[in-house]
Amino acid sequence: MLPLKEKDKPIVEKLLTAGCCARCVLRFCCVSVQAAYRQAQHETLKELQTFIMEKENNKVQDSADIKPHDTELSQTVEDPPCKRAKLDPIEAVQSETDAAAMVTLKKEPSVCVVCLGILQDLCGPDQAVKMAETVKAQNYEFDTLVLSVSLPAQLCVREHSCWLHVKKEVRQKGLVLDKDDVIQVKEAFKWIMQGLVTRQLEGVAVVSKSPFEVGVEFTHPDTESDCHFLAKCCPDCFKPTKNKQSVFTRMAVVKALEKISDGKFLEHYPCPPSEQSGSCTPQDIQCLHVSVFIAGRYNKFCRSLPQTPWVIDGERRMESSVEELIAAPILSAFRADGFNFSSSGREDVDVRTLGNGRPFAMELLNPHRSRFSKVEMKQLQETINKSSDKIRVRDLQIVTREAMSRMKEGEEEKTKSYTALVWTQKSIENEDISFINDIKDLTLDQKTPLRVLHRRALAIRQRVIHSMNVRFVDSHHFYLGLKTQAGTYIKEFVHGDFGRTKPNLCQLLKTDTDILELDVESVDVDWPPPIPE
Repeated sequence: MLPLKEKDKPIVEKLLTAGCCARCVLRFCCVSVQAAYRQAQHETLKELQTFIMEKENNKVQDSADIKPHDTELSQTVEDPPCKRAKLDPIEAVQSETDAAAMVTLKKEPSVCVVCLGILQDLCGPDQAVKMAETVKAQNYEFDTLVLSVSLPAQLCVREHSCWLHVKKEVRQKGLVLDKDDVIQVKEAFKWIMQGLVTRQLEGVAVVSKSPFEVGVEFTHPDTESDCHFLAKCCPDCFKPTKNKQSVFTRMAVVKALEKISDGKFLEHYPCPPSEQSGSCTPQDIQCLHVSVFIAGRYNKFCRSLPQTPWVIDGERRMESSVEELIAAPILSAFRADGFNFSSSGREDVDVRTLGNGRPFAMELLNPHRSRFSKVEMKQLQETINKSSDKIRVRDLQIVTREAMSRMKEGEEEKTKSYTALVWTQKSIENEDISFINDIKDLTLDQKTPLRVLHRRALAIRQRVIHSMNVRFVDSHHFYLGLKTQAGTYIKEFVHGDFGRTKPNLCQLLKTDTDILELDVESVDVDWPPPIPE
């Protein structure tokens, strides 16, 4: 039995007459009982027709109260006796009422004027089978799933038109309802499909929130023009965007419908909406798993390996990169569609990263596998390390999206340690450089280096060298150890960058100096957490 009340009857009759499907009638009556939508649509229609007939039967009962002598007076002597005259007055009125009602309600329209078939033949066992087959074929790892539905924007226009169609009845009956109380097509679709999909996937729960999403999109090209009048009435709501093929997005259409007056809407659009000969077309079913985040630290032992793919003017300069050497085994293991790589700073192609390594993180896009034990992550780390002698990874682990922010916070706040092999033009002795050991918290003004000016804004940045130490090699070479604020340009401090970094080592030693080799000894960011070997 449908959870409808006497006050719903005129709305039900009006919507069925307008060409709404049985389930859309329930939506506009604000029926929130999910079982009502899961019932076969022909059964629901039958119950709605019975519900309306009860209303007509009440009219019949009223007519039975007519006095007999009133009926006799209405017949003239000249009129021949009617074949129906022998019928009881109640039966006569009942017969006429049934005939009239069945003309209106004898069948459901081929395509609903509001949902355009989505809540009719497009949300049943066949659709559930297609969804399940797609999910199984793509071999995802999941325990639950959430259904998502993308609807044509013009359904909002059609729904608004139908709402205006019944709005008067709602107000006359004193119902405290608004358009927002109407059950959304998306909600009704999910209520119908949840159980069907669960059965097809052998008990996998369809829930409201899950890392795994199965989505279906519907289109209806024949009614795309339904929205066009809104662009003329509410031009401010429809502004072109770079990534959208059409300005008539669902959000823009909803915004325009909130803005347009009822009178203006009815001037441009039929109420109720016009019937259509064809239903919506379901597009390919899409599966998507939320991103998985991986973190660790890497060492780089090669002086001819960039951190990321090195492409200049469309031409690749190096055959590989740190990013690719790390990403390839991880992508394969998680069966992800792609990735985003980030790290706590970056080293130049000719700079090694030693010590505990540099923190890095990867966002794995749409991973088909998402659960790895600590042992499996350890094995994956070993796979990466065996694949190349140019890099080494440690502390590899799965982290949360929120935890990744700690790496970025450390980029500017933490310190980094370096060792540089320095050349001097002037011959030196150990005594000439030993004073450097005593320099503490030296503040530099660094204008954006010439070598990165093509990708970084021109600015003067203050950075601090907290401490330095020297180790004499020969009359023209020494090792310089530095502990600096993150973001300090070490090469520019050594050679001066044509005076763009002040003070610099050339000024301190009063001779031209240059950097021959540079190693990152430590990146003092306490993330990700260390994992014992």
